[in-house]
Parts: sequence; structure tokens; C-alpha cells
Amino acid sequence: MRAATSYQRALAMLCFAVLAAGDFWRYLLSWWGWGALAVIVVALAVVELVRARVDVRRLPFFLLLFLAFAAASIAWSAYPGASALGVSLTLATTAIAALLATCLSWEEVLETFSDTMRWTLGLSLLFEFIVAAFIRRPVLPLWVDYSDLEKIPMAYYWSRNLLFEGGRIQGIVGNANILGMLALLGLIVFALRLAARKGSPVWGWFWIAVAVANLALTRSSTVMVALVVVALAALFLWIVRRTTGAARVAVFASGVALAVAGVVTAVLAREPLLGLLGRSPDLTNRLDIWEKVAALAVQRPAVGWGWVSYWVPWVEPFDDLIVIKGVTYLQAHNAWLDVFLQLGGVGVAIFALFVLGALMRSWGMAAEITRIRWAPAELRTPENAAPLLLLVALLVQSLAESRLLIEIGFALLVVIAVKTGWSDPERAEGVEA
Repeated sequence: MRAATSYQRALAMLCFAVLAAGDFWRYLLSWWGWGALAVIVVALAVVELVRARVDVRRLPFFLLLFLAFAAASIAWSAYPGASALGVSLTLATTAIAALLATCLSWEEVLETFSDTMRWTLGLSLLFEFIVAAFIRRPVLPLWVDYSDLEKIPMAYYWSRNLLFEGGRIQGIVGNANILGMLALLGLIVFALRLAARKGSPVWGWFWIAVAVANLALTRSSTVMVALVVVALAALFLWIVRRTTGAARVAVFASGVALAVAGVVTAVLAREPLLGLLGRSPDLTNRLDIWEKVAALAVQRPAVGWGWVSYWVPWVEPFDDLIVIKGVTYLQAHNAWLDVFLQLGGVGVAIFALFVLGALMRSWGMAAEITRIRWAPAELRTPENAAPLLLLVALLVQSLAESRLLIEIGFALLVVIAVKTGWSDPERAEGVEA
């Protein structure tokens, strides 16, 4: 695969910045400004895809099937206009992800993503410091008028000015949970690139420290659980990569058994574990949210209410489906339940096959099961574990958030699925080698 041009790498960084820090751009430029920026980025991505003559058939079959089914849902949607908008946004995200996956090598993807995370995490700490040291009061998004509200909910603030008070910071993305997940994704990439001896070790450790600082200051329970699961997956992978033959099979079977036992234990001991994480037994209102969404979803269990991705607040039933303390929630806080609501059981099955395919191929790439068939020696590096570990983090998050269906979550899923697929050009070159 040819190395990406300087322009393509710069465009990739802009793409990652728009996808990862969507709320930053919306808070800074307004929804209209963000929309204009998004249109420009998508247009530039499409131009590059056309120039590179990217074959759509490189995209995984179940991804294309999922997109087609989501588009078809406009026909039976309870809110066709919102569905058309949602499908357009999903296709736009897919186009950007296709650019990243087909015009950049895997190493270039990780490098540009790493650079973007450095800017995002570094500016987040700087932003919170400026607010705490100089502004000294909570900061609202620009260009938003909340004068009609008697009391502005804390969820609406860009920064709550809690850095010096020991509270959870939100960074430039304006959300502690989102910032925490970006810190975890950044930490994974920073650590793997350091292990692969890419870049300066001093700066590598510095940015790992920045990511850890963001993790500590956001204190997201979901991200903490994801961090533990990612660490266990990395340990398991390290053991597997050092075994062969029957020993590898035994280790793999033991790992699966321990994973199942861990899930069962977590479910049975939910309340004390949540206490340790500082969260209420109702998962911070999530059980109530899931109950209401499930009750609506079962009314159309086969093909759902129509694809919309992130809920839009101006159409029924999303305008008042979940309202807690004056805040209207616009997601089911579970990606799988959200797909069931929007595309029914058929959509869940298609999406699950898409994710499962990406997960299995990521495991094969990380464990080097496929190395004899395709991978030249220079591709067998610690960075090959990135697709698996990133996907594990996203899947854990998908149980408590719906971010896997939008922006950076969905884009990374598509990139991982394409990059680990048999039709990826890097693999084709490996076979020829």
C-alpha cells in the first residue's frame, strides 16, 4: 500500500478531530458551524475516495447490509424525515471511516489518531485549568441561549469549573464520560506505539501520563470498567501469543471460561460492585431508561421504529421519552438496545454479525493466528493488538452508552472492520510478499 500524502494525513487528523470532539465544535461554533465543518470534511473525504478509486466491495458485507437496512427503514419509519437525516449522518460517518481505512496504512491510522488524541487530551486539561484559574465559574457553550430556563441543568455546561474542587472534569468535549473514553482509547494507542518503539520514549511516557490524568479526573465508571477489561484482554493476549499448538488451545479455552465466569459474577454481585465504583444500584438512572426504551421497542420488535442513530429531540417519541431532572436524554445508553429500538431484531442480528466479524478478525490479527497466510514480518508488531483492544473498549462502552453508533465510535468500528478484513490492500500486499 502506498504511503499517504501529507494532505491525506492532515485530512485524517481533521476527520478524527471532528469525529472525536463533536461537542467541542458544536459548543464552539454552534450546531450550524459544526454542520458546515462536517459537510466540508465529508466532501473532502468523498473527493479523496473518488481520486483513490476505492472499491466499495472492500467494505465488509455485513456493514453494507446494515447500511442498506438502515436506509430501507425510512420506508416504514415513524419519523421518515428524521430517519433520512440519521441515515445521511451514518453514511457520512462511514465515508470518512472508509477514507481512513483505505487511503492510510494501519500505522498511519494509529499515528494520526494518536496525534489527534494528544491535542484533544492536552487541550482538555489546559481548558479546565484556564476555567478554574482565571474564569472561576462554570462555562456554558457559546451561541446558545438558555434565558428561557428558570434553572440551567449542570449537564448543559461546557465546563463545571470543578478542577480545583476535586470534581469530574469534562474537557473541551464537554462531557466527562466522552473525555474518559477518549483518554482510554488514547492510552491504548500511546502504550502500543511506545511498545513498538515509535517516536520518542520520553514523549511517549508523557502522553501516557496525560491520558492517565484525564482518566483519573473524569472518574467515569463505564470507562474504569472498560479499562479493567482492556487490561485483562491485553494480559490474555500476551499469554496466548507466547503459546502454540495444544497449549494455545488450552489457554484460549481457559480464557473464555474465565470471561463467562466474570460476567456471571458481575451480574450477581452488581450492587456491591457498583458501590465500589461510586454508582447507585440503578446504574445512574440507566435501568429506568432501559425499561422505557425496551417497552417502546417491543411494540415494533421485528424491524423497529426506523433508523435515526442519535435521537433527535424535535420528533416523537424522542422529544419526551427520557427526561430526568429537566434534561432530555437522546440515547438509550446501550447501543444494542438502541439498535433494537430503531431496527428491531433483524437490525440487531445484522449489526451483531458485523461486530462479531470485526472482533474475530481483530483477535486473529492480534494473536497472529493469520500471520503465516498474509502478514510479512514488519507488520507483526505490538500495534497489531490495537484493533482488538480498541474494539474491546468500545464494546464495553456500548453496554452503558450508545456512542458505538455515532461519530468516533462507529467510525473506529468501520476502520477496524475494514483494516482487519481479507480485502484490505495491506493484506493483499502481504500475500504477494
